[in-house]
This record gives sequence, C-alpha cells and structure tokens, in this order.
Amino acid sequence: MMRRAGLPLALSVALLTGCAATHAPTSPVGSSIGNFPDPFVLPDAGGYYAYATNGDGKNVPALHSTDLQSWRALPDAMPALASWVRKEVPHVWAPEVVKLGERYVLYYTAHDLASDRQCVGAAVSNSAAGPFVDSAGKPLVCQAELGGTIDASPFLEGGRLYLYFKSDGNCCNQPTHIFVQELRPDGLAVTGAPTRLLTNGRSWEGKVIEAPTMVQRNGKYILFYSANDFGNGTYAVGYATCAGPAGPCQPADDSPFLKSRAERNLYGPGHQVVFRAGEQDFIAYHAWELKPDGTRAERRFLYIDKLDWVDGKPVVRGTTLIK
Repeated sequence: MMRRAGLPLALSVALLTGCAATHAPTSPVGSSIGNFPDPFVLPDAGGYYAYATNGDGKNVPALHSTDLQSWRALPDAMPALASWVRKEVPHVWAPEVVKLGERYVLYYTAHDLASDRQCVGAAVSNSAAGPFVDSAGKPLVCQAELGGTIDASPFLEGGRLYLYFKSDGNCCNQPTHIFVQELRPDGLAVTGAPTRLLTNGRSWEGKVIEAPTMVQRNGKYILFYSANDFGNGTYAVGYATCAGPAGPCQPADDSPFLKSRAERNLYGPGHQVVFRAGEQDFIAYHAWELKPDGTRAERRFLYIDKLDWVDGKPVVRGTTLIK
C-alpha cells in the first residue's frame, strides 16, 4: 500500500505499518514508525530497504522508501526459519544485509537449539525484499563459551568481506566483546580466527557494548557501537578509530556522541547503522517512546538523521527525517 495523498505522514505510516489509531504514541516523538527496533537501512536500486528485529508477527519486519521519509510495509523478509533455530520464541534479532553480486545475504541473530544461546546465521535471497532463506544446519557464528553471539554486521572493502559481531557475555555475567572475522567471498562461511577489537570498560558503557558498525571515511576506519542498558536512558552510541578493518581499534573518548536528549524526547538511542545517500551520510537508530509523565513506554521507534563529520568526528544532525 502506498502513502495516501492528503494524509499527514505520521498517519500514512501508521496505516502502512498496520498500526491502529488507538496505538498512536503516548507522547510526541521524533519519528512516526514505532515497533522497529535494531534497524538497518540498505540503499538499493535507487530506494532504501529497512529491516528490524522480530515483531508484529514477522521474523524480519521490512520497509521500503524512495525518499527516507515515507515508508511502505513489506512482507516478512524471512518468513521461514532455519533448522537450527528454536521455533518457539526464536528471538530473531538485528538483521543486516549486504549485496554480493546478484545475491543478497542477510545476517541475523536467533536462538540456537543445540547451544541454547543466541547465535548468528546467514540467509540468502535474489531480492533485497526477500524472502531470505538460511539452508545451513548450524549457525554461522556461535561463541557458546562466551555466552553466544549477536549483532552481526558485514563490511565489504576491496573485494574482502568482514563480519563484526558481539559476544553475548552479559547474558552470563561475563564481559562483552566486539569481534571481527573475515568471511568467504560468498558471505556464507567465516575464515580464519576472530579478532577481538573492543571490550566494555569505559564508564559510559556499563556492562555492555554491542551493535558494531564499521565505516571508512576519508581514509579512516571508524567502528561505531552502542553500549549500556538498552532498556533505559543510559543506552547510547560511541565510536572507536581503527587502523584497518581488522583493527586494532581505540575508543575515541569516554563519552557517547549520540545519547538521550530531553529536548528531542530522545530516550535510549542506539543500535545504529551508518549509510550513504548521494554525498550525505545518514545514521539510523532506534529510541524509546515516552509516556506523558516522561517514563519509558514499550515501543522503540525508527530514527534517521543526517550524520556529518567535524574535524574527523561524527556529529548527528537532528531532527529525524521521518515525520
């Protein structure tokens, strides 16, 4: 269904995503797309595809836009689960997609039956809209001894493909680490051993670092990541500078560059992705809706802001494009 002429964008998006009027946000927010956590945005064929953690009865909710402002809902991008995934409460999280030749590979997190941990899989489609299919009999990456593996993020440069991911140690009172491991050219198998790039330890990070995003700008490698408790206002986004795709990496400072801001009703922003449209960088992320009394509600909304670079440092330019 396309956006209906004459309707405000907030209402048209609610119609597109199947939200009834009774489920409107409980207070003003900077985005009109709710229940879209852990977003990823893929520019493709002159448009944009957005994917999110499971919700609304879909394993991988997906949207499409031609302008980054109005969006239409798509069918479940991965309607069938791999044999290794627990079918009841599969916890399909944080999908990210890379185009390799004429195929698209979707990396996702789900609950592994064998290890009883969250692990990472890879699914393939001939279309960015899916359906994506994972025919493997086991996860692509599963660090069971470190608590599992989540938040896989691909990075392609110079014909070499890398996968960044987080060990899920916070599930089990262990530290959390961000790793990188090179992938086979088809993206369906890892090669060599993983390299640890970061471990939580800076004051603003609390007990968790996660959601890695590697970008290369002006000859420099920047590893974005989210940290702290995703369920409250401490969740935020920082970055590290790296010598190359496989590190080593050094956190930029002891403070995030994207964090909660009362004047924007921005609460717990995080799980970011950075992408490019024309000559402009953008950052997509989620943040919680708030109740009229300022406390946290239950949905995470999709935000897309411009991202500029000032003296080599990332600067978010709100307000969000989605209205």
